[in-house]
Amino acid sequence: MSILSQYEPKKVLHYFEELTKIPRGSGNEKAVSDYLKKFAEDRNLDVIQDEVMNIIIKKPGTSGYEDSKPVIIQGHMDMVDEKNNDTVHDFSRDPLKLRIVEDHLYATGTTLGADNGIAVAYALAILDSDDIPHPPLEVLITVEEETGMIGAASVDGKHFEGKMLINIDSEEEGTFLVSCAGGARQTVKLPLHYTKAEGVSYKLSITGLKGGHSGMDIIKERGNSNVLLGRALFMLREKYDFLVTSLHGGSKNNAIPREAEAILVFSGNVEGLLDEVARIETTLGIEIETQDDDFNITFSKTDTPEQCYDKVTTEKAIGLLFTLPNGVISMSQDIHGLVETSLNLGVLHEKEQKLYFDFAVRSSVGSRKEMVLDKVKTIGEIFGAQTEITSSYPEWRYAKDSNLRDAFISVYEKKYGVLPKIEAIHAGLECGILSGRIDGLDMISLGPNLFDVHTPDEHMDLKSVKNVYEFLLDVLKHLK
Repeated sequence: MSILSQYEPKKVLHYFEELTKIPRGSGNEKAVSDYLKKFAEDRNLDVIQDEVMNIIIKKPGTSGYEDSKPVIIQGHMDMVDEKNNDTVHDFSRDPLKLRIVEDHLYATGTTLGADNGIAVAYALAILDSDDIPHPPLEVLITVEEETGMIGAASVDGKHFEGKMLINIDSEEEGTFLVSCAGGARQTVKLPLHYTKAEGVSYKLSITGLKGGHSGMDIIKERGNSNVLLGRALFMLREKYDFLVTSLHGGSKNNAIPREAEAILVFSGNVEGLLDEVARIETTLGIEIETQDDDFNITFSKTDTPEQCYDKVTTEKAIGLLFTLPNGVISMSQDIHGLVETSLNLGVLHEKEQKLYFDFAVRSSVGSRKEMVLDKVKTIGEIFGAQTEITSSYPEWRYAKDSNLRDAFISVYEKKYGVLPKIEAIHAGLECGILSGRIDGLDMISLGPNLFDVHTPDEHMDLKSVKNVYEFLLDVLKHLK
């Protein structure tokens, strides 16, 4: 029996649980895309599976709604694959292990994929119904949203008649999003040159950080393990001679990294080394104790490898880690409390004799996004590194007039007796891209309460899932 059997809406949660059994990390969506295609075919619904595995499913309007204007319901099928280091889980084949704590749904030691599996589950439940009043529906489920919105950028607008789009990729019940930041993925690549490793080797590890979503949580100024690793190495370099053997941290550029490590080879005098590392840990810990009170540096001897970075490469690598910008760059002057521009050094890794610094850059002002990209490129070039922009997507600008927004507000006020929150978001949504793929879109975004997305602590409020679903059905009934 499902652990979700006691909760409503049963059909929504049934489909959500089915999704947790299908590996669907970004770039690995074929199985879930095929599942959605078969779902539609089994119900004799029109379905399109495009070249990148996006799914479009169409369902006619119900009785009395046959001639209503079509509505697009949109979400993405991929999820962020994140797990704790001590969790044994293969995201390419293993189902998620679900657990419930005080009416909140978690996965065990991994991300839950409520971002954005709940959108897919809502859509499937509506498509599978025969008693829900609704206009003609065009359900769009995209791929690779989490790694650059590749699916949205591949959408062919000719497949759609609808001009109203309901995006279900928000994370707070009662808050409707009407604007979002644009973004880009940028990588700095530092060539690696090696020398023979001679000396005593130590592994320095950064752990205990909370991490989080690089858009939603960047304002919280949580510790970034890659940045803190750079700080620690810079401070250590002032007193001791060492060369770097390897640098690694984070796994997704749109998740604030929680762990990072460096292997170092020390030569010469190492007297007081452990005390110095403890001092660095205390200094950095005090700086972030409010946001990350479990921050920890571990430092222990390890086997000395055959080779390590040479002196110049070591200095460049540490210099880049210490100098590259990270975090909030500017706040909006129009919307109180909204981050306007930021970037996140999400992943630090080695490949093909290069050290990669992978960033997610965001801004609600296009020119400032370009400014940050240029700044990162300039700093990289100073240190002899190349930069590459692997994806870029536009912001979703606020529309002064929106019939869909008016409908959402009217239904919400009638249902709950209060007005909803209408907000912009610093995270990227696919709405900005889709507005350029489908002409004349009127858009809004909603979703149930989700917490700590993009981390192994991700969880979903099951009562909120029910509330938002019932509200969504009321909206569809209203759009006659």
